[in-house]
Amino acid sequence: METKSFIAIGIVLAIIIGVTAVFFASSDPDGLESTALFVQGGKTLTGPSPDDGDPEAIGFGTFAYEAPMPDYALGEELGSFGAVIAIIVGILVAFALVFGVSKAVAASKQ
Repeated sequence: METKSFIAIGIVLAIIIGVTAVFFASSDPDGLESTALFVQGGKTLTGPSPDDGDPEAIGFGTFAYEAPMPDYALGEELGSFGAVIAIIVGILVAFALVFGVSKAVAASKQ
């Protein structure tokens, strides 16, 4: 198999996987976001009461933060379409960077 066709097939497969993964992503909070919701009182846990533990470890309810990219999103107004565009652009930029670096390394070895 030629190198060019191998690279083209790889890019197409990466785009297909990236585009379909958008629609299978979970909207549930990840571990860090879930912990922040619990500390802020927006979520309760099952099990022993948080009041039973060490107040220094649990906190006094004064924790606050504002995420720079909530839910890792930059443009939610586009919805899934925006995510698809971001994935395609990200794959092409990554390919261009790797291709450029590999060309520079190959040129320096000659």
